Amino acid sequence: MAQVPQTFFDALAVRTWCGLSLRALGLAREEIDAINVYPVADGDTGTNLYLTAESAAGAVEAVFEAHDAHGQGKPTLADAARAMAHGALIGARGNSGTILAQLLRGMAQVLAADSGAAHTDGQGLRLALRHAADSARQAVAHPVEGTVLTVAAAAADAADSAEGDCGTVARAAYDGARAALAATPGQLAVLERAGVVDAGGRGLVAVLGALVETFTGETPRAVPVMSVISGTPLEASPASPEECAEALDADGPAFEVIYLLEADDTAVARLRERLDGLGDSLVVVGGDGLWNVHVHVDDAGAAVEAGVEAGRPYRIRITHFGLEDVHTTGAERPPRERAQRAVVAVVPGEGLAGLYTEAGATTVLARPGEPPASGELVAALRRAHAREVVLLPNDADLRHTAAAAAEQARTEGIRVALIPTRSAVQGIAALAVHEPERRFDEDVVQMTSAAGATRYAEVAVAERQSWTMAGICQAGDVLGLIDGDVAVIGSDVTAAAETVLDRMLSAGGELVTLVLGDDAPEAVADHLEARVRESYLAVDTVVYRGGRQGAVLLIGVE
Repeated sequence: MAQVPQTFFDALAVRTWCGLSLRALGLAREEIDAINVYPVADGDTGTNLYLTAESAAGAVEAVFEAHDAHGQGKPTLADAARAMAHGALIGARGNSGTILAQLLRGMAQVLAADSGAAHTDGQGLRLALRHAADSARQAVAHPVEGTVLTVAAAAADAADSAEGDCGTVARAAYDGARAALAATPGQLAVLERAGVVDAGGRGLVAVLGALVETFTGETPRAVPVMSVISGTPLEASPASPEECAEALDADGPAFEVIYLLEADDTAVARLRERLDGLGDSLVVVGGDGLWNVHVHVDDAGAAVEAGVEAGRPYRIRITHFGLEDVHTTGAERPPRERAQRAVVAVVPGEGLAGLYTEAGATTVLARPGEPPASGELVAALRRAHAREVVLLPNDADLRHTAAAAAEQARTEGIRVALIPTRSAVQGIAALAVHEPERRFDEDVVQMTSAAGATRYAEVAVAERQSWTMAGICQAGDVLGLIDGDVAVIGSDVTAAAETVLDRMLSAGGELVTLVLGDDAPEAVADHLEARVRESYLAVDTVVYRGGRQGAVLLIGVE
């Protein structure tokens, strides 16, 4: 992290600000999670903001490293600002993280307007803060006062009236945001009932505090998280999860759906209208062909289908708020307590994400070539909101990452059992025998046994020439992998898949699971089902659509 204070808003200041923001959100994460009651009291706003800031900071660091590696010195302000915005956009998590991404994008549009400028001054920072607040409000389908949008607008208003350098403007923005945050309980009834300030707004104040430190070297004073009573802010512990849950009394959708989308402006405008009719908490941020879509819905499949109609959705994340969520109302609403048990699973495609979610699991989508980091797995373990969690990594290469995430969650009081599933088909087998009513140890043993009894294979296309256990393959060859090792090299997907399936069933089996990727030939499932039916007695076949899962086909034999 660069030294503070910075005199001007240049690339080094962007880097410093991102680093300090990440640190500030890390320190405040648990506090912010605890006061999260709007729009859903799911206790993850602090975590989502941290992960979004982490992605932004990582993108900025990558730009600096690339310039250094090529001997180009430090990047320009425009380079760093665009990297910050892009990193936040692709890494945005949740409602609050998505809005933070648009705030950073709005600032970047001003900071990068003059691509040749080495830095900007207080006037430039004022303009950036104003554009950030305006663009974030425009990204939200139905803006609500008493939220992070209100805090951002107050920061911009205060900055507009400040005269001086970047430090002076940043200080004014922070003070304005802090005052607006303290007033949020009076603007949003759910906050007043819980006795807390808005969680997203609290996160933004932390980010603006980091901006002050960037330009002054001073850390702003602590922010009260409790509401103002008799004119005196309470510097006390956040409200308990039970208090936060009791504060919400409105029904709401069951799923949170987030995805990146490649689409043009016209298609996105239609998508906004479609999603607005499906649910609430709709936020669509981005531009220039790349968007981040966030919405709460009851029909997660319809929300994803709307994205497919608009363009190319990917990095799809679907989260079930849970039967014990705060959406249940009136006398039927249970207290906001942790569920006894949950399952968290890493899945390679959006189709499988939907399947796992319908079975009650919290999913983490693994993109081809972009495995989830331990922080994402920890966030999912927290999001599951259970005392006991079974973690299914579904990938042999994720065993160390999953182990690290499990260990971190255990330090937070969550009992985690890591089942070393090496493929999504093993995870399906484990989930099929999951019974929350059983003792935890018994449930884990049964799930582990089911996964271990499932042999797994995949059919994929070679990206480059390589040595394998079956010989040398060339780029474009069809590969059949059994239990992680290449066993078949061919030129036709269906033929290779049949050979793989025959080899697996030669050792016996009762159930064949086929998971089709988007690139799988249309007839491959019918061909393989017919092969099983004609050649192997008493063996059943089930077929699922995996979507963009990397492999052309996944095969499981139990």
